[in-house]
Amino acid sequence: MKTRLFFFLAFLSFSLTAFSQEFSRSVQPYVSETAQKVAITNVKLIDGTGAPAKLNQTVIFENGVITQIGSTASLTYPSDYKSIDGTGKTLIPGLVMLHEHIFYPKPFDGVFSVAQMTFTFPRLYLAGGVTTIRTAGSIEPQTDLNIRKWIEEGKMLGPKMDLTGPFIERAGTPVPEVGVIENPQDGIEMVEYWGKRGINSFKVYQNITKEDLAAVVKAAHAQGKKVTGHICSVTYREAAEIGIDNIEHGFFQSSDFVGDKVENFCPAFKRGRALAELSEDSPEMEDLMEYLIEKNVAVTSTLPVFEPYTDREIVLGGGLEAMSPEIKASLEQNHQRRQGRDEASLASFKKQMAWEKKFYEMGGTLLAGTDPTGAGRTIAGYGNMRQVELLIEAGFSVTEAINISSLNGATYLERADKVGSIEVGKQADLVLIDGDLESDISNIRNIETVFKDGIGFDSKKIFESMKGKVGMH
Repeated sequence: MKTRLFFFLAFLSFSLTAFSQEFSRSVQPYVSETAQKVAITNVKLIDGTGAPAKLNQTVIFENGVITQIGSTASLTYPSDYKSIDGTGKTLIPGLVMLHEHIFYPKPFDGVFSVAQMTFTFPRLYLAGGVTTIRTAGSIEPQTDLNIRKWIEEGKMLGPKMDLTGPFIERAGTPVPEVGVIENPQDGIEMVEYWGKRGINSFKVYQNITKEDLAAVVKAAHAQGKKVTGHICSVTYREAAEIGIDNIEHGFFQSSDFVGDKVENFCPAFKRGRALAELSEDSPEMEDLMEYLIEKNVAVTSTLPVFEPYTDREIVLGGGLEAMSPEIKASLEQNHQRRQGRDEASLASFKKQMAWEKKFYEMGGTLLAGTDPTGAGRTIAGYGNMRQVELLIEAGFSVTEAINISSLNGATYLERADKVGSIEVGKQADLVLIDGDLESDISNIRNIETVFKDGIGFDSKKIFESMKGKVGMH
């Protein structure tokens, strides 16, 4: 009886401290900070707005909301605040990533297939410093809705979630988990059905028609919701003219430069060849970028899913340790086979990086994501840290990379009044990193604490708990 009473009182105390947020037994072990009043002192601050980093800063939050920011030497706060020393550390906003999935590729007998990662991926996103995600397409939308609800209720670990409905696609997709529509009306019905159930946005896929896209955009916009696309049968320019809000995968998927393109048909092979032949400083590409900017179409960078094999990690961001033994062995074997045969991919990768940077410098809205699909080398959390590193490799400054990976995403999701940057009045979604990001971007892999609404979660402990589990759960 005494033992029961002790655990009950401990749980009650924990719940009251954590701003009346109750956490399940599966969540509690990873909560590292529950104080209502916290001051992070002496820290290097990269606030997510794109402004220069500031040294020796103090960030104060109370009940999950940022209340003060300023120089540690000049800022004072009451003695009852919990003080966290940030000396030698960097504080950035919680990342807001916009091409995420709760599934992972698991091909079978030569057929590309994906499987839901209900338990591992939400945890890994949070451990990787991602406090808000948009899923860019769902294979189990009802599962995703339940995951979001359970995270909000404290029953599961994970980020805040904007959910995109099932892929809207025509026949021709090689992925059995992707639904297929037969006409524009089917697309409208999907938007109406899932929109009523709490889905935030919609995604069209590679083989849709212009008529499908027009119908989906009209139906989604009528609900005040946005449409994104991984497109090919419809060109970027056609999609922008129709009214799409966002295009995925940088410029890797553009079929705009295929000279003899057939309307409403995806010329996959010719698309790749046309992009390979297009020069980095192509006036035609710049003209397309100008049109996307004119039409206010955001473009999502998903560099990790395209990262070549040559001299690169097997699982990006150090994620090999997270893979189940069977998948780990398969990835290692495939990676070994690919070594030395990836130079053309590397050249294409560098050119695509340059195009994304040019789009950003021209005033385009560049968002960030990872797309944990492809060859299975990109997974939640680890891939998000790698995306920031790859933006630096592409030539962005650290403050630009963090801006793209935080405030730009929050602005697109219409959440910038609450998240995406470290500013007074916003929610305390923060990532405390051991080391200086500007001296070495790989320090982003040294995340100590991820604060979501002021509650601190132990990143290393979460990562440790997920070793060997990705691919199974």
